[in-house]
Amino acid sequence: MPHILVFDSGIGGTSVLSELQLRLPDARYSYVMDNALLPYGLQSQETITNRLVSLLFWIHQNDVNIDIIVIACNTASTYALETARKHTEIPIVGVVPAIKPAALSSTNKHIGLLATPATSKNAYTANLISNFAQGCKVDIHHSTELVNIAESYYWHRELPYERLKEELKRLKVDPRLDRLVLGCTHFPIIKEALKELLHNDVELVDSGYAIAKRVEYLLMQTGRLSIVSSQTAIGVEELASSQIDMTHWYATHTNGAAQCSKLQLIKLEN
Repeated sequence: MPHILVFDSGIGGTSVLSELQLRLPDARYSYVMDNALLPYGLQSQETITNRLVSLLFWIHQNDVNIDIIVIACNTASTYALETARKHTEIPIVGVVPAIKPAALSSTNKHIGLLATPATSKNAYTANLISNFAQGCKVDIHHSTELVNIAESYYWHRELPYERLKEELKRLKVDPRLDRLVLGCTHFPIIKEALKELLHNDVELVDSGYAIAKRVEYLLMQTGRLSIVSSQTAIGVEELASSQIDMTHWYATHTNGAAQCSKLQLIKLEN
């Protein structure tokens, strides 16, 4: 069975992890969060690149047998994916804002991007918009408060509803757009609340499902996954009672993550 490592600055990558586990329930999973530097949306490109290289060093130094790495963070992927690939032979899949599918599916050709400042303002994202959304009006919104809200909701299972309402009020999402790209893996964690507070006609678009399909394809291409094992997808309830408990959890800081009893601390150098 393949071993998949999912990496993010916090628990945002669990939105991608869930899609992976639904599609590939027999795989082994390790989840690494660099929460000592949460959120990555406020970090420099140099810092994030160094942290990813340090993660790869930790993997190789500890002889961790990983078949594929998923950088489940839009900021880290748009900043440092290509550099990270130069430091390992392990296949790496990055997560980038789903601009292309949002633009293609938009009826009125008015879409929005909701991401962290680092993702929404960088050159990679600008190129995505230029290449795949030429016929659309694209509104760009950035928020790190939504990251904090998602983290709080994940660990405490209680949504800070008023904080969320205030942040959406500040963002002023145009009611005329019909697709809003969730350009941070934290945001799908609060997707239902976002849908409730935004206008009814907007569709929220994220990359989780597409990333799971890409990982499955690469594992099959490299012979680490058979066709039979890739066709054993299970339901959400079955997954919740089994696979999640089998994931190995790592973090660079305890804070809220200390509530995960199986958590192992690791150190990543800047």
